[in-house]
Amino acid sequence: MINEIIKLIEPKKLEINFEQVDLPKEDVIVKPTYMSICAADQRYYQGKRKKEVLEKKLPLTLIHECIGEVLYDPKGEYKMGDRVVLIPNTPYQEDNIVKENYRRSSKFRSSNYAGFMQNMVYMRRDRIISIGNINPEIGSMLELMSVAVNGIENFKEKAHERRNTLAIWGDGSVAYVTALVLRAYFPEAKITVLGLHREKLSYFSFVDDVKTVDEVDKNFKVDHAFECVGGGGAESAIDQMIDCIEPQGTINLLGVSEDPPHINTRMVLEKGLTILGNSRSGYDDFKKSVDLLQSEQIQDYVENIICDRVEINALKDIYTAFDSDLNNNFKTVMKWNL
Repeated sequence: MINEIIKLIEPKKLEINFEQVDLPKEDVIVKPTYMSICAADQRYYQGKRKKEVLEKKLPLTLIHECIGEVLYDPKGEYKMGDRVVLIPNTPYQEDNIVKENYRRSSKFRSSNYAGFMQNMVYMRRDRIISIGNINPEIGSMLELMSVAVNGIENFKEKAHERRNTLAIWGDGSVAYVTALVLRAYFPEAKITVLGLHREKLSYFSFVDDVKTVDEVDKNFKVDHAFECVGGGGAESAIDQMIDCIEPQGTINLLGVSEDPPHINTRMVLEKGLTILGNSRSGYDDFKKSVDLLQSEQIQDYVENIICDRVEINALKDIYTAFDSDLNNNFKTVMKWNL
């Protein structure tokens, strides 16, 4: 069989490659059907990573947020047409302490391993999960949701039990889904979202309060904080968190910053704070996310952040999707017809 693989060979330049593949003896062949564009994919596409990183990574097949339909399962555990979510993290070593997404030997799609912009993908059967009747457009958000689940499971395990007031800094897609998962996990907690843009904050109708960061005063206190800003704004967000958080709270980092932010370690020490790093996700996080999306209400909330839908019938449509995504407040979903 011939597989078509779309590769980013240099910023803003895609190329179709053809690869001869054989029927697998163990793996499941999946046809990608819906994908969503992540900020990490955009950074590669736009050439916003450091030059040495791009030289090392490119050419690269992008996209790690994807669902698909089973084409072939040599063991017959999946039927042709079964809808599954594709897990981008691929572990290669066992470790009963370190989670699969933090093991240095693991590979991650669209980073150090080919992403999902392909005609068909060979998946280890421990890297797919059936999504049942979940709306496939919304299912393309499962990877994003799994990242939030990973962070919140980490928080549950390591934070102290006073969890009455929780706050999220950020008003983008990561912040939105993190707030939604927090609401599902802690329905009794008071959840506040802090951001820069009133328009984007208006989407967070399921939390208790929203504020712009310049509305925060000295009386605003929280037990624990979640940083979903990343980039150049992470430093000021973390600084404000340190001011607002109660002693011995946790600051949970989920945003990705290209340049390391400065952190006021003096106040981290004085308050006895715990800083928890969170990145990517694994099988268990995806399974919990699939379970959460069985709720029609949660599906409705997730659908609210789909800003654009682009059908991909030719290479030019991928360029359109990436360009239009830059103008969206939240997520762009691609219906993959290639």
